[in-house]
Amino acid sequence: MTKPNILFLMTDQQRWDAMGCSGGWVQTPALDRIAREGVRFTQCVTTTPICIPARVTLATGRYPHNNAVWNNMDYVMPPEAPTWMRALRDLGYRTSLFGKTHLHPHRGDLREREHLLDAYGLDDVDEIGGPRASARVMSHMTAMWEDKGLLDAYRADFDDRFANKPHVVRPSVLPFEDYADVYVGQQAKGYLAGYTRDEPWFCWVSFGGPHEPWDAPEPFASMYEPDAMPPPLPRSVDDQPRPQGLLDNRLEHAPVFDAGDEAAMRANYAGNVSLIDDQIGQIIDVIEERGELDNTVIGFTSDHGEMNGDWGLIYKTVFLDGSVRVPMLVRTPETARTDAGRVSETLVENCDLGPTLVELAGGELDHRQFARSLVPVLTGTEAVHRDQAISEIRGEFMLMTRDWKMALNREGRSYLLFDRNADPAESRNLAGLPEYRAVENDLRLRTLEHIATSQLKEP
Repeated sequence: MTKPNILFLMTDQQRWDAMGCSGGWVQTPALDRIAREGVRFTQCVTTTPICIPARVTLATGRYPHNNAVWNNMDYVMPPEAPTWMRALRDLGYRTSLFGKTHLHPHRGDLREREHLLDAYGLDDVDEIGGPRASARVMSHMTAMWEDKGLLDAYRADFDDRFANKPHVVRPSVLPFEDYADVYVGQQAKGYLAGYTRDEPWFCWVSFGGPHEPWDAPEPFASMYEPDAMPPPLPRSVDDQPRPQGLLDNRLEHAPVFDAGDEAAMRANYAGNVSLIDDQIGQIIDVIEERGELDNTVIGFTSDHGEMNGDWGLIYKTVFLDGSVRVPMLVRTPETARTDAGRVSETLVENCDLGPTLVELAGGELDHRQFARSLVPVLTGTEAVHRDQAISEIRGEFMLMTRDWKMALNREGRSYLLFDRNADPAESRNLAGLPEYRAVENDLRLRTLEHIATSQLKEP
């Protein structure tokens, strides 16, 4: 049986609702096509709402409390770390990466550490830093910017944005064709168009956007009218005594918005998502022109979300939906033929994509890890994938079930509690209210049990 080719699409800081098929306020025809030809998972949670830990967990299937990677930090994923990318290579795939990994520090020259990516299981590599890192690290892309006389302008623009307010909204100083997300898309497109090897291919296309700064280039910068953007969610009603957590610290240091700031951010963010979607569409077109789409698996997710003004916040690092819920799409040749457009509301974690792709390639991961293949859901043999999903950051834990979301602070005390059915907008924090103590106690015990049973050594 011919192994399928595998296209793994990933964005950075994309909210779950920032697709046409999920939120309706962003035009994403390519992602909508993947959803129509596959399965869209509406309840996908990132295992941690910050970049490096999320990406390490995605690569290894091991949680931050396994890896001791709780935050963005000076961390190099060990070359011998077990990854599903290496498992795919061991199955006979030629593996490639275009874009951002952040599995090792964003400093120096990324080209000098390609041996690490080879150890992780990636053969052909063109790695970039994220939008912030590209102002200080070298890569094939930033070297091109330097050759074209663009790098100094990018650095000056970056410094000016953050010298004023972090949520400055204006188009990039880079020409459209040199913008990072366009570079990543075109490098992947060219690689696949010229692929002539006998092995099936696995191609990881990892865009640095729509991560801030809010600098989508024209024509996408003006694609959306700010007034047409959905308004940000207000901060919840919360006047009862309750424990404090990381979210409370973020709220104490929330940015100051001028009139129209949130709408402008959302419009530019939507433009960046649509730009990435356009690049994805071009990559899919190349695969189709090669006659390979009928034998190609496509997976799509993001590392975490973006608050984009919800609760008066920007960025991520909190357990609110804008930060912790992300897109998840899986399209296989079989779903495209027989089960197009299915929507699954079962809970999933974004790290579940790794073992899913390995199983679809005919393999199985043999190291201890905690991600779970979605294949039973894709084939219709399983309706419920997880009865709870976990996320964690800086020693805090969040547990989400179909009905509830709860967060524990570093002392193990509940400081966030939302009724997901009655209050999907998270407008009323119920933590600390006596009438919900039994719910909090049950969810706390479930969280502690999850931590105890998800250790690298068998309990």
